[in-house]
Formats: sequence, C-alpha cells, structure tokens
Amino acid sequence: MPPHTVFTLFRTIFGLCTLLLFLGIRPMNRPQPYVMLLGIAQDAGYPQAGCEKSCCKPYWQGKAKRQLVTSLALIDPIHQKAFLIDATPDFPAQLQLLRREVRQTEPWLPDGILLTHAHFGHYAGLLHLGREAIGAKAVPVFALPKMRRFLASNGPWEQLVSLKNIVLRPLQADSSLTLSNGLKVRPILVPHRDEYSETVGFRIEGLNRKLLFIPDIDKWSKWNHHLKEQLAAVDYALLDGTFYQNGELPNRDMSEVPHPFVAETMQLLSAAPLQERQKVFFIHLNHTNPLLRDSKAKSAIRRAGFGLGYERQRFSL
Repeated sequence: MPPHTVFTLFRTIFGLCTLLLFLGIRPMNRPQPYVMLLGIAQDAGYPQAGCEKSCCKPYWQGKAKRQLVTSLALIDPIHQKAFLIDATPDFPAQLQLLRREVRQTEPWLPDGILLTHAHFGHYAGLLHLGREAIGAKAVPVFALPKMRRFLASNGPWEQLVSLKNIVLRPLQADSSLTLSNGLKVRPILVPHRDEYSETVGFRIEGLNRKLLFIPDIDKWSKWNHHLKEQLAAVDYALLDGTFYQNGELPNRDMSEVPHPFVAETMQLLSAAPLQERQKVFFIHLNHTNPLLRDSKAKSAIRRAGFGLGYERQRFSL
C-alpha cells in the first residue's frame, strides 16, 4: 500500500475515534463500570441456622446450594476502584469473590463500604475488619447520620472506629456521591423498621446505565416515591423479594416483618410494559421463599416478565 494511502487511512481512523469520543461513544471493547451481585438471601442466609423444615432440609441433605446474604459489588475497571454495598455475615466469602473478580492476589480490601441500614445482615460483616480478624487500616464506611452515630456509640462497632479499622464517611439522602469518575450513588430513604438507623436503597449510576437497589422496604404503598416512576428512570432494579406471598411464615403474623410480597410487586407492575418488568430482579430472599428452590415459582415470575437475581450476576453500567 502506498505511503500516502496508509497516512490517509490512519488520519481517517483517528478522526473517527476523536468524533466518537466527542459524542460520548466509547469503543465496545473498553471495560465499563458494572455491578456484581454477591448474594441473594435475606439477612440470615440460606440455610437458616436451626431450620430443619422442608425449606432448608434440602441443603442439609446435600441437595441444595448455599445462598449468600444480599450484597453488591460496584466495580470501575477503568479507574481500578471497587466498593461494597453492605457488609454481611458472609463477608469472608464475598470479599474473596470480589478479590477474584478484580484479580487481586495480595491482601486487599475494597475502596469503601456503603451501608443501607442497621439490621444485622447488612452491617455485621464489619466485625471482620477488626483486630480479632483482618485488622484493617482506615477502610472508608459510608453511612447516613443515624447509622454513623450508632456505629460510633455502640460496641463492638465503636472499637472499629476508635482503633481506626474503619473511618466513617457521610452519606446524605437524595444527594449524589461520586465514588470514581465512572461511578456515582444516590441514597434514597425507604420506610422500614428503623430501630437503630435510617434505611436507604441506592440508585447507582455508571457511564451509560443506572441501577436501583432496594433490598429492604416495608411496603411500596408506604414509600413517598412511586415504584413505576423510579423503575422508568433506571435500566435495572434489584428489589426486595423477601417473601413470595402471604402465609409463608406459618403461625406468625407477617405484618410484624413487613415486606412487599413478590406476588404484590408483580401485581403492582402487571400493567407496565414488558420492557419495564424485565428490568426487575428479585433479591433478599428469606429461607422460606420458594424462589430459592421451587421451579414452579421461578417459572411463574419469568412468565410474568420478571427476573430472579443470582450470585455473580453482572449488570453493566
């Protein structure tokens, strides 16, 4: 090929790449920020301690898979940053999953941990950062005001603060926090049993897409937002699916542990366009939830256009 032809081709390609970057269009092979789901179970995990009922018996018999407690990893491979949302009782296993995902072979911790609220499945894993375990140095832990006060004023959490295993960082409801050039989060207050702290979900924003994460909420009707409107503003939604339907806890008043039943959420969104329903993935499943083992229940939500989250599931942002 003549030199002038090579130069012309190179100039054309360079000009095209420059134009694409100017328009905000990035090469397809460039890594993008993403979310990885590190577990889908409710706070107590699956199987639940002491449960010998039909829901957990398959695990004890070696016929079912352990399910880790719900947690998210936020990963920005461009800027080499990684964060966790919630530190669960399964923190050791989930930290190892994240380390392998970001290809860290040396001792390593995420760049920060964001907390949703003070129910044990969402923050108990912080203890692994203490001197009895990792002995971490100044891991940033982001939380809303009431949650920060709770951690700073109550043992054993306050020891993590006083020994500087963790450093508490502020979150503000409905205010965006930039984690990296490719990741932003916005905490959104939700109604829940707030004995010790506020409860928030998160809207997570990458370079191209947004994800709504609400692992715990009492009922959609108690929220000062409309679920359909929130769903329309994002590309994915990982939503509270703790219980499949009413009556799932025999001999117990389920109003004591209010959550939107999966059946209720599906009914609420039944008239929404299919492309909107397909954004929804149910997470935070109680050990009694048939979605953990019942193929009929799984088929029912899929026929209705909804999805079920699973460990290591990835959502490109």
